[in-house]
Amino acid sequence: MQERSSVDELANLLRQELNRYSPGGKLPSSRALVERFRVSPVTVSRALARLAAEGLVVTRPGAGAFRAERHASAPSAGDTSWQEVALSADGATDLVPRSVDASGVLASLAAPPPGVIEFNGGYLHPSLQPERALAAALSRAGRRPGAWGRPPMEGLWELREWFARAIGGPGGTVTAAEVLVTAGGQSGLTTALRALAPPGAPVLVESPTYPGMLAIARSSGLRPVPVPVDADGVRPALLADAFRASGARVFVCQPLFQNPTGAVLSADRRGEVLRIAREAGAFVIEDDFVRRLVHEDAGPLPPPLAADDPDGVVVHVCSLTKAASPSFRVSALAARGPVLQRLLAIQVVDAFFVPRPLQEAALELVGSPAWPRHLRAVSAQLRTRRDTMTSALRLRLPELALPHVPSGGYHLWLRLPDGTSEAALTAAALRAGVALTPGRPYFSAEPPAGHLRLSFAAVAGAGEITEGVRRLRAALDEVPGGSPDAVPGR
Repeated sequence: MQERSSVDELANLLRQELNRYSPGGKLPSSRALVERFRVSPVTVSRALARLAAEGLVVTRPGAGAFRAERHASAPSAGDTSWQEVALSADGATDLVPRSVDASGVLASLAAPPPGVIEFNGGYLHPSLQPERALAAALSRAGRRPGAWGRPPMEGLWELREWFARAIGGPGGTVTAAEVLVTAGGQSGLTTALRALAPPGAPVLVESPTYPGMLAIARSSGLRPVPVPVDADGVRPALLADAFRASGARVFVCQPLFQNPTGAVLSADRRGEVLRIAREAGAFVIEDDFVRRLVHEDAGPLPPPLAADDPDGVVVHVCSLTKAASPSFRVSALAARGPVLQRLLAIQVVDAFFVPRPLQEAALELVGSPAWPRHLRAVSAQLRTRRDTMTSALRLRLPELALPHVPSGGYHLWLRLPDGTSEAALTAAALRAGVALTPGRPYFSAEPPAGHLRLSFAAVAGAGEITEGVRRLRAALDEVPGGSPDAVPGR
């Protein structure tokens, strides 16, 4: 069982038993709880910490855990209805509504209930994360001279040099002076969009595209304008048409293993995209989010667009988070020209700087022998998981169209049979014990069909993938229009 599930279950059990103890009464010792519930000491510690945070127990170092004293009465409920007026009072003057819809992001961030298979996850399963290497890096980082002091606003020079080499390649087309260290890819995208487009402006986006980027754009008052992608990435002719029709000055794209389609921008389109943007006087925000999650059977990867851009068209965003841990939020923005100072100014105003211990830990991690070993291991695992999922889908769910099998990233993009409701299938799947990500949030306008995105990285292993597809088969059979005929091999 995953540690998270064990903590949830133990906290629930202890919560139910609290009435057996009088206020101030002592709970069993941690050792007794470990033996009784057959869980680890860490699970017990975290469960008790959760109850303490809820005000149900009090922990005293060296003495144990005690049921909290009863409060005389609960605080009276306030009236927050006035906020509905305050939050929308100036909405009439907004060119684009600025309310924040985080549903598309939460679909990949929210943890499913215990026992539910996580096909909706956006990060590596804990068994794939380099936890020992991260712990060692953090330990070493904390002992570095000056590790707890204030870092340069732009980030540590050595870390900026490392990112510059990773982006620009051995030819050195990107320099450390053109790199800013940021707190995760989402933060980098937010900074870039705020720097490049004023509220009310159009911004061109791939269709379909990453819901988190759409949420950033809309919450900043921007108007996402979709540009369709196919198996070779964004379609240049449609991109040029969109620039002319909208007057946009920003295009956001994921040229490598695009989310959600997994497409890679073809070699002949790379130059076209840069040329079209340059002629439009526009920036290209390159979200290079999973370059380090390449599969074992992939060929040589194309370099980032930023590596072939001497004119400063590209603002590049990349991160260590996807390949390391969701909590290891270290990323980079790379740009050249006056825009770099605007990016820095916005980052400083928003967050000052990325904590120095985290930057030092990033240097320790990427400079250790454990880092390339980890990347090789993940590369092999992702290939195995991808192949397991594609084989299981073709056997049990042939009516779900899989137009492209990616050689990088952590998910598959499936088209539903005509007439099948995404919402109904997602709900039925959850009842069957598997969490899915519906396709609708990936479109900034009306979608051409129903879709699902299935992650193979957030689950425990191949066995869980096979079981998850079996449960999805049962869910699709339950949905009207999902599966009119029996399918052999179920």
